[in-house]
Amino acid sequence: MTPAADPQAFPELACYGLAGHTDDPADVLAEARLAEELGLGSVFLSERFNVKDAGVLAGAVAAVTSRIGIATAATNHNTRHPLVTATMATTAHRLSGGRYALGLGRGFAALFDVMGLPRVTGAQLEDVIGIYRSLWRGEAVLGHEGPAGSYPYLNQDSSFDEDIPVLMMAIGPRSLELAGRVADGVVLHTFLTDEALARAVATIRGSAERAGRDPVAVRVWSVLATVEDALPEELRLRKLVGRLATYLQGYGDVLVAANRWDPDVLARFRAHPLVVGYPGAFDAIGTVEELTRLKDEVLPAEWLAASATGTAAACADRINDQLAAGADSVVLHGATPTELAPVLAAYRAVRDAGSADRLPTNPGRMP
Repeated sequence: MTPAADPQAFPELACYGLAGHTDDPADVLAEARLAEELGLGSVFLSERFNVKDAGVLAGAVAAVTSRIGIATAATNHNTRHPLVTATMATTAHRLSGGRYALGLGRGFAALFDVMGLPRVTGAQLEDVIGIYRSLWRGEAVLGHEGPAGSYPYLNQDSSFDEDIPVLMMAIGPRSLELAGRVADGVVLHTFLTDEALARAVATIRGSAERAGRDPVAVRVWSVLATVEDALPEELRLRKLVGRLATYLQGYGDVLVAANRWDPDVLARFRAHPLVVGYPGAFDAIGTVEELTRLKDEVLPAEWLAASATGTAAACADRINDQLAAGADSVVLHGATPTELAPVLAAYRAVRDAGSADRLPTNPGRMP
């Protein structure tokens, strides 16, 4: 399968489809069309256990576009049988003409506990990626016993020779090293400082080199929360303060450690009377008053500054900061294509094309 020949204007940039929470997954159709029209290189599709199934969304985006790359970023291998996930990826790959990359992440351990699923480990991820790749090469998997499970016999089609990239979501050093060793591309986390981003890139490339791989062949995506000034205040608070607070609720220790932030600040956040016993995610149900309190009383300005905010021109400059810190590509996170239009117009004026214009359509590939 070969990707569409016509390049996008900004192959180094991506957005998320259905950024954040949604009640209507059909919105992804118009979003994907507009993202392609605006010249974004890829659309990333996260998965939630409500109306955001990764396979369905990838198929929908593939059906209404012809040039833009498509990434599942991310699903979790433990929620589907390996043969089912391999089939989902092969279907999306062929349906899109080779524009699709499968993205895998660790997910939330506490959520898997209550779902009755095993927690995701690095050993499982490495094992299951090997299973997927064997199946995509048309090989049968016989008598497999490994961290990902026991499988007497798995097979898709002996004629298969599918070149499907695998992306890995990574924050901590062990995940970054694993990704550099086995993944085609790496998607970092939102709210990483430029210094943390540079360290992550160095860890990925060093691990790839030690594994005998070409370190620059691993495509590294930074994920930049992009909240432009023209948005209403409530939306800006939800996309910035609410999103960071939600991450701190879920896995604050990992994010704080990655940024080398003060863990005492995280402890104060967790002990804040607004946070203790809060009934949901701040980016989903937080009110203006609540989010303003978090911003004024708990969250340091320097933590929130690990993002792109302000004017469209200021946001465009922050994109260049990510590339200067070592990222190959940037996911503009938390914003719809409509919201990103002024940022892309400003970025066009300061963009240094260089090697970016040679980036492949598929978000899991390097030139």
